[in-house]
Amino acid sequence: MNKNKVLAWATFLMIIMGFILIALGAFRYDEIAGWGFATVGVGFFAIAWVFNALKGRV
Repeated sequence: MNKNKVLAWATFLMIIMGFILIALGAFRYDEIAGWGFATVGVGFFAIAWVFNALKGRV
């Protein structure tokens, strides 16, 4: 596996985890913890975006 394929897999896994965390925050936890889960999920999306932008440059 070359570095671009590793970044592609990392991006894919980060997007999946982001969706899972946002879903946990929206459907599982109704209190303040839900806001935390959703915020971390959005952070995962931001990191996945950076990984996607790095493909081909590293």
